[in-house]
Amino acid sequence: MVGTVAVGGDAPISVQSMTTTKTADVEGTLAQIYALAGAGADIVRCTCNEIEAAEGLAQIVPRSPVPIIADIHHQYRMALAAIEAGVQCLRLNPGNIRKPEHIKAVAQECRDHNIPIRIGVNGGSLDPDLYTKHGGKITAEAMVESAQRELAFFEEVGFDDVKISVKASNVALMIEAYRMMADTMDYPLHLGVTEAGPPPAGLIKATAGIATLLAEGIGDTIRYSLTADPVEEAKAGRQLLEALGLRERKGLDLIACPSCGRAEVDVIDVATRAQAALDGLNVPIQVAVMGCVVNGPGEAREADIGIAAGRRRGHLFVKGKVVKVVPEHQMVGALVEWAKLVASDGVEAALEFADDDAAAEAEKDRAALLDAKGDVNHTEQIIEEIHRKTDRPGPAISLVDGEA
Repeated sequence: MVGTVAVGGDAPISVQSMTTTKTADVEGTLAQIYALAGAGADIVRCTCNEIEAAEGLAQIVPRSPVPIIADIHHQYRMALAAIEAGVQCLRLNPGNIRKPEHIKAVAQECRDHNIPIRIGVNGGSLDPDLYTKHGGKITAEAMVESAQRELAFFEEVGFDDVKISVKASNVALMIEAYRMMADTMDYPLHLGVTEAGPPPAGLIKATAGIATLLAEGIGDTIRYSLTADPVEEAKAGRQLLEALGLRERKGLDLIACPSCGRAEVDVIDVATRAQAALDGLNVPIQVAVMGCVVNGPGEAREADIGIAAGRRRGHLFVKGKVVKVVPEHQMVGALVEWAKLVASDGVEAALEFADDDAAAEAEKDRAALLDAKGDVNHTEQIIEEIHRKTDRPGPAISLVDGEA
């Protein structure tokens, strides 16, 4: 447990981030913690690099909406101060605090105060002797060995309330290290690609590493390390877990076609405006924005609500059923109105408000577009070709085993 948040075992994968404020700035740090919690962070880490930071933590922890981890680097006394400040977890970097007596002193205090420690191995700050031992380069073996050394010191004082991370900025190396860690030990794992950089490249790198491991069943808590507002880290982490089906959706999931020459509207503009309008509602629904009415509703039929454009009109649909046809300039407004209805009353109740002529009007638009542009999937031509190759005339065929 990290405070009230379970980590490991059957617990949901949790999302973490780290404040960028000076921890001594109590009000500024708390404001950021609340923003992070609102964006989906379950746990937040704050640096404790000086006595003023520890004093700040003593005021922050009681007022925080989520558990607080103190990030410790070179001074073991800052770890002891953070414990006194009431933090719910410590993060120690084995490459920075190296004296066995200091490591064990911190572990003893955490044992006595029932506070867990994350052993935060970082490829860029390995103990120099490990770096030398493994050929003068950062390897997965070196990072795993670093964690094992730290664990051995903990075991000497009877402490085992541990999480482990073996982060690297190289995605392939990070994946290899975590796989090795998972095969070697049975401790909760904190996943992350360290120093991933600014979006969009940082998002891609972090997702590549974290998602790969989560899909393999490796990992218990995650952090995106982005050169950006940390709120973006929390959002990304939450969205990844929702996309993988590892956490229940809490906010908007907007899906949209990438647009193409068939689009009857500026899909990018509509999707962007819809995202901006719906994000603030904090509704846990899936919304689809499609550029044409020929295939749009069918392709997004599993969405809670969506809209597709055709002949300067928007076809609004709920779970694939057209419920209203609106002028193009009302598309976003109608989408927001019906999203609120679906979120508050549910799909079945929303369907009861469907316009009686909506389906017929939508079919008129679809038929007109098919007539003007043709079937984009070339279904009729494909069926004719099937008939030709099987020597079976007619609108339908039925092949039986053994027949040519």
